[in-house]
Amino acid sequence: MPLAAAAVAVSAANPLSLPGLARSPPRHSPRVRHRLTSRRWLNFTNRTLDSGRFDHLSSRCSITNTDVQYDHVATDDEVLSEKSVIEAHCPVPIVHLKPDILESDSASLLTERAFVDSLLTALPVLSLEEQNALAAIPAHPAGLYALYATCLAGNLVEQLWNFAWPSAIALLHPSLLPVAVMGFIAKLAIIAGGPLVGKLMDSFPRLPAYNFLNTLQAAAQLLSAAMIIRAHSIPSTSASAVILCPWFIVLVLAGALERLCGIALGVAMERDWVVLLAGVNRPIALAQANAILNRIDLLCEIAGASLFGILLAKYDPVTCLKSAAGLMICSLPVTVLLTWLTNKLSTGVLDRPKSLHNCCKSCNGGTVNETDSMAGVGVEAIKLGWKEYIHQPVLPASLAYVLLYFNVVLAPGSLMTAFLTQRGLNPSVIGGFSGLCAFMGVAATFVSANLVKHLGILKAGAAGLLFQASLLTIAVAVYWSGSLSQQCPLLLFLSLIVLSRLGHMSYDVVGAQILQTGIPSSKANLIGTMEISVASLAESVMLGVAIVANDSSHFGILAMLSLMSVVGAAWMFCRWLLNPTDEQRSLFAFDVQ
Repeated sequence: MPLAAAAVAVSAANPLSLPGLARSPPRHSPRVRHRLTSRRWLNFTNRTLDSGRFDHLSSRCSITNTDVQYDHVATDDEVLSEKSVIEAHCPVPIVHLKPDILESDSASLLTERAFVDSLLTALPVLSLEEQNALAAIPAHPAGLYALYATCLAGNLVEQLWNFAWPSAIALLHPSLLPVAVMGFIAKLAIIAGGPLVGKLMDSFPRLPAYNFLNTLQAAAQLLSAAMIIRAHSIPSTSASAVILCPWFIVLVLAGALERLCGIALGVAMERDWVVLLAGVNRPIALAQANAILNRIDLLCEIAGASLFGILLAKYDPVTCLKSAAGLMICSLPVTVLLTWLTNKLSTGVLDRPKSLHNCCKSCNGGTVNETDSMAGVGVEAIKLGWKEYIHQPVLPASLAYVLLYFNVVLAPGSLMTAFLTQRGLNPSVIGGFSGLCAFMGVAATFVSANLVKHLGILKAGAAGLLFQASLLTIAVAVYWSGSLSQQCPLLLFLSLIVLSRLGHMSYDVVGAQILQTGIPSSKANLIGTMEISVASLAESVMLGVAIVANDSSHFGILAMLSLMSVVGAAWMFCRWLLNPTDEQRSLFAFDVQ
């Protein structure tokens, strides 16, 4: 309160009135009666008349009665006569002021109060357009651009290697057994080790943990490249004998470690870092950042596969693997430098400490004994991961995302490629189908940001799922019509699947933002890696069903299972959207209604 700046106090028995304040009340409130928030004693003495400042201020204060008002103007004689009584009975600070100070400052005090009153009654309120404009501005735009560069440098090498190792192994043997074994072991590593890695990521600072995992991933990639080069330098054996070779065992372990690090790095970027840089309360900016990250990932997938394919067409596999290894070595310091630059341009937001109290409290007090074995720590991490995953506030959105992983048939992949090949389709058409699906994912990154801007996060997710489910329903109906033997129905079937990827990738972007909003940063890595583990488990189950029903005549049954998973995901999400909880309303209070 402005009057408190005068540092005055009066007696309840004999209140004092300030001359300046009683003389000129403000024009807009002529009957204002000023009260003090704390009672203090005021003494005016002739000893301070030669100074315009405070000459003496005691260090003790006594607050007794606050209902004191300025109704009586005390003279200097009255004050001097009461001074001895005051000092004897109440050891309170005695303030010696010059009376003309209050006379000259009273108008300024009242002016200050009038300014505060006018400020409280004229607070600015943003319009809807201004709110949308603010929601589209990221909190740290420069840091976001550095994050995009970091993702570009890291994803390009990762996607190149994801295409390089199966191609190089496939050149060793025509059998798919080695590649299938490596892929299966990698899925098991993600399922078992994902929660543990996520818990460790939540327990350590962001930059050191990211740089450590990035270095570990590069080392695993280099070791894998060395093992494959070793395999190309020795005589070839049967596929069943290959999986028992020492180099293949090392390759499998290195490949599982590389995939586990890649998943952890992706979750850290997509669920934690981008939220801090874009702003969790700026949904449009966060949606645009998520779209750009997915766009970078898809473009790196296309570029990495194309680059290694061109190298493999001109040079032998060993030379191509050595070139890939050199690219890995060069990209590691670049990625580390870009992560440092990201934190620097965002004013150290990545150094913000994580609140681990709630996360660690649920895991035996949040401490791990040094005597615990790695297996015990892993089991506890998996238990904690399941517990946190089930109790997350946006569980239906995450389960809808997991259900989409059951759709391994009505999507570009090995099963669809095998089915189209058995149908006798031209390989160029099959390649064009895969390429169109990838470019449709790039287009979805543009569509998803506009959907979030116009519909909001939750409705945008529902729109993507419903769009995908409706198109795949028509595609399955076309398949069961029995007309796929003709070219036009077959092309219509493939076109519907291509268009459905637009809804799938849109929900992939929007669903990530929903999880970013609903999951606290202290649990982002744990729940994110747990979600990837559950999705990998779902994909493995569907692949097991496809192994059992491996005949092409059973493709319709597999297609129906895939469709049911997509329809179930859409139903679950829409049901959650139509019946919001109080926690959901509070989390998405800024969402467009």
